[in-house]
Amino acid sequence: MRKMKKIMSLALVLSLSVSLLAGCGSKKEEPAAPGGDTATETTDSVEGKNFAILVKSAGNPYNEKESAGFKEVIEAAGATAIVKAPESATAEAQITMINELVAQKVDAIAIAGNDFDALQPALKKAMDEGIKVLSLDASVNSNSRMVHINQADSEKIGRTLIQATNEMVKGEGQIAILSATSQAANQNTWIEWMKTELEEGDYSKLELVKIAYGDDEFQKSVDETEALIKNYPDLKAIIAPTTVGIMAAAKVVTDKGLVGKIAVTGLGLPSEMAEYITNGSCPWMYLWNPIDVGALAAHASISLVKGDITGAEGDKFEAGTLGSYEVIKAADGGTEVLLGAPFKFDPENIDEWKSVY
Repeated sequence: MRKMKKIMSLALVLSLSVSLLAGCGSKKEEPAAPGGDTATETTDSVEGKNFAILVKSAGNPYNEKESAGFKEVIEAAGATAIVKAPESATAEAQITMINELVAQKVDAIAIAGNDFDALQPALKKAMDEGIKVLSLDASVNSNSRMVHINQADSEKIGRTLIQATNEMVKGEGQIAILSATSQAANQNTWIEWMKTELEEGDYSKLELVKIAYGDDEFQKSVDETEALIKNYPDLKAIIAPTTVGIMAAAKVVTDKGLVGKIAVTGLGLPSEMAEYITNGSCPWMYLWNPIDVGALAAHASISLVKGDITGAEGDKFEAGTLGSYEVIKAADGGTEVLLGAPFKFDPENIDEWKSVY
């Protein structure tokens, strides 16, 4: 397995070279100036501190890579990383684990929320106990966190997926969306931007016939894909903004001999989707490096615990090899940090990246 630092370094070079969705990040090209108005100077160490990451569910490769990036940074700082992953992607399962972490008196919790609002009482209790709480990947509401670590600009993700699909189907036909859970804030935000793009753009011959939910479970996503194909025989494309869903959809299209008849696109891991990009079932797709999402959340957690930032708009912090970042205002009224721009994976570059993540 490649060294984590090398992976993050490669991803940084990647994000700097991409122009497709440029201009959406909060990353700063120049280091943050010392003695800034919004940061508290401190040299406190985090050795002996406990930092938790709570992802959506166990057995999800994307979540595992997020956790790996988080763990690497935390342990390199001399602290302890606690990785939590519920068996099912539900708010109830996460609430139980949040309460366990509060009882353990951890110093910080980074959570990829299974529900935007339902986690608020548990996370509010954690913050009342002095625990630093931030969300990553899938946000919780602004009252439940100090800051959110966002993969990329949600509007550009949603709009780009519709634009890509339109190109794949040559501007006409029935399309469907295969999402994760119906409560996933990130999925729902991307879907809303997809709908907005459909309404505002020149897509009069595209018809969104169904939004299906595979709950980020592979077999359920397979079942939902098969149902889409059965119920909509004229279906031309499936958009899956979830790494589990896109792999399931591409497998079904391949197994049923529908390559070239139904296009699959969305957000996928290169290591899992190389076969399907090569065989044409997924002409191209997008993603960021989930390892970097976890790593950035770890750096933000450390900065919160040390008192370098509070999560307020304008706060700046260093994120190791990822560079310098600034906290910006989020669309939900809270604040966030944008990792950078997603990257397009296609037959020309998939072999280069399938062994990276």
